[in-house]
Amino acid sequence: METKPLREIADIQTGPFGSQLHKEDYVDEGTPIVTVEHLGNRIFTEQNLPCVSDIDKNRLSKYVLHEGDIVFSRVGSVDRCSYVDAQHDGWMFSGRCLRVRPHAPIDSMYLYYCFCMENTKAFVRNIAVGATMPSINTKLLGEVDIAFPEYDTQKKIAAILSGLDDKIELNQRINDNLQQQAAALFANYYELAENEAFFTDIIQVFGGGTPKTGEASYWNGTVPFFTPKDVGLPYTLTTEKAITEDGLANCNSRLYPINTVFVTARGTVGKVGMPGVPMAMNQSCYALVSKNIHQLLVYFYTLKVVESLKHKASGAVFDAITTRDFEMEKIFTLSKDSSDAFLAVADPIYQSILINTIENQRLAALRDTLLPKLMFGELDV
Repeated sequence: METKPLREIADIQTGPFGSQLHKEDYVDEGTPIVTVEHLGNRIFTEQNLPCVSDIDKNRLSKYVLHEGDIVFSRVGSVDRCSYVDAQHDGWMFSGRCLRVRPHAPIDSMYLYYCFCMENTKAFVRNIAVGATMPSINTKLLGEVDIAFPEYDTQKKIAAILSGLDDKIELNQRINDNLQQQAAALFANYYELAENEAFFTDIIQVFGGGTPKTGEASYWNGTVPFFTPKDVGLPYTLTTEKAITEDGLANCNSRLYPINTVFVTARGTVGKVGMPGVPMAMNQSCYALVSKNIHQLLVYFYTLKVVESLKHKASGAVFDAITTRDFEMEKIFTLSKDSSDAFLAVADPIYQSILINTIENQRLAALRDTLLPKLMFGELDV
């Protein structure tokens, strides 16, 4: 095993400065340019991607990405990075990012997984500068030491880990496609709906609560404790915090079952998700529970009203919505025949989505267990 600083085995490039590319230069159609919000998984997320024109792409050609590059967050969550695969070859990266382009004798996928190790992430966080907004630069990132075996071994390690990530990404694409099918089907039936009802006539709205933070016996238990930062799409399986049974008994939250609909109500308002396992919930969310309809209809009806609720959000310190806001909302409701027809298709779809989500959690846990063992040579590839 050999060890070298990153600057000796890769070229590190900062994205274009603000004087080179302005926000007003972005166009609706063109070459996508990734920024910090698109990082954090092996491949980029593609929501709200800005684009640049061919003229700007040619002018800023040194900032074009090639397959095998690794893109890092330069500010904020400086330990986040993504790998550039063949599908994203030719994209660009913003000034809030750094591009790492490894050269011999380093396999680029192996290098990506080096930066997925927790000790490497911790090192990057520790060398960042800035108390309010941590940041790194090419010099700081170049100081990270990378340990690597011979090239063939690097390739084998990367193949094992990327095989798991390939399956995770495939499951996610399947889930995305299934959700799109269900959403399109619901939209078709909703257009035909004629009956109208107040939202709270068919759906109960419950608030959450937090156990006393200074009471040690209430925290770090086995009950997942949902907060706005835990919203998954559409299912959440794990939460950042957990409480004990005593904590649950001594707060204003109940234990909500799978398929309860959670809506974020303070700060970032209107994010919608469902627990994939029973969960408690804090006071910054509402739990929506059916009075007499299937929970999947609660989920889709909530998605219909959430845009209106976002516009109603208000507050002196941060945006918020109240139970009164839900009471004022009206929705069209599907007839029994339409509901039955929709659920006959949608219910199995969401069961499949949940199964795939659970599988992804297990695959990610396996990958994260294997990662340090492979990197430190504890397992023979």
